[in-house]
Amino acid sequence: MTNEEARAVLAGAELIHSAEAVQAAVAEVGARIKASLGDANPVLLCVMSGAVPFAGHLMTHLDFPLDFDYLHASRYGANTSGNEKLTWRSGPWITLKGRTVLVVDDILDEGVTLAAICERLRQMGAARVLTAVFAEKETGRAKPLQADFVGLSVPDKFVFGFGMDICGAWRNLPAIYAKGGEAA
Repeated sequence: MTNEEARAVLAGAELIHSAEAVQAAVAEVGARIKASLGDANPVLLCVMSGAVPFAGHLMTHLDFPLDFDYLHASRYGANTSGNEKLTWRSGPWITLKGRTVLVVDDILDEGVTLAAICERLRQMGAARVLTAVFAEKETGRAKPLQADFVGLSVPDKFVFGFGMDICGAWRNLPAIYAKGGEAA
């Protein structure tokens, strides 16, 4: 996507959640995680690349010991809809055996990718796997898992901002937008 195309997408987009709403949701999720995992010494795993903003902001609200690592698994690649095959690109690198793991992701859409990630982490020996997603898409369809911690709900549209991209652009926006005129 060219610079001009990206700017045109943003100009035609619908604001779903303001930057202030995003930050309030991150603080609320942080408080809930702190209450639940404050004594667990968990491993926080950031799902690359979309969860980077959420994980970074979230960690500033977690004032308890934790280990941090990342993994990179995707069904999307450069596409806007998921493929059947999950591709593992990296990590995690920390030993998970016997640990409580908190997987931090940007969005729970269909849930297939996150469910596969959680299963793999259990196979790697994690004693407990919990999930925190910044956004959950209201698809109206059954999902293979429910996130333990959710920041905000988003409509069943193609959304971007705060880690979620549109053709590689706009992960850096502090607010959440929906692509103009289209369903997901």
